[in-house]
Amino acid sequence: MEFHSIILLICVLLCSVSKCFCYFITVDAHAEECFFEKVEMGTKLGLMFEISEGGFLDIDIKIIGPDGKIIHQAERESSGKLTFSAHMPGTYTYCFSNQMSTMTPKVVMFNIEIGEPHKEVAAGEKGEANKMEEMVNDLKNSLLSVKKEQEMALVRDRIHRAINESTNSRVGYWSIFESLVLVVMTVGQVYYLKRFFEVRRVV
Repeated sequence: MEFHSIILLICVLLCSVSKCFCYFITVDAHAEECFFEKVEMGTKLGLMFEISEGGFLDIDIKIIGPDGKIIHQAERESSGKLTFSAHMPGTYTYCFSNQMSTMTPKVVMFNIEIGEPHKEVAAGEKGEANKMEEMVNDLKNSLLSVKKEQEMALVRDRIHRAINESTNSRVGYWSIFESLVLVVMTVGQVYYLKRFFEVRRVV
């Protein structure tokens, strides 16, 4: 559909402003798709996702740390944004589960952002320049976050608009079909009644 191309374009734009990986996947019914990222301790990780198609536009999500502990878990989510810091080095797992669905696959668009590992700075080396650099980095990250939120809102708007237009077209086609059926039934009833009341003459 048209909005698939729109989502892919915006996904590319999201990843052009920072280091991230953007995916556009289909999760079948009774299936689970997992992705893995290996990072160092203190690395800031971010996840933004949106269900663009399928069923009630919901999916289960789970994030697991290298030690097997669940960092985040939610059920029947339509969209979301998560940010956390790696509490230990290793591989972090992101899973999208559609096991609650009996037959409907779900289309998921999401991006994983990977920040720079946190660097410890000695007390004597941390001066005004370092503080200013940290403030600038924080401001840059905040601006990028706002930009991504706006672009995700644009994605949602276009997805919902495409769904509404598709629904409107189906309603229109169904109305035309009902009108044709009504006309055929009316003509048939008139013809039947005309024959019922017709007086046959015997010559």
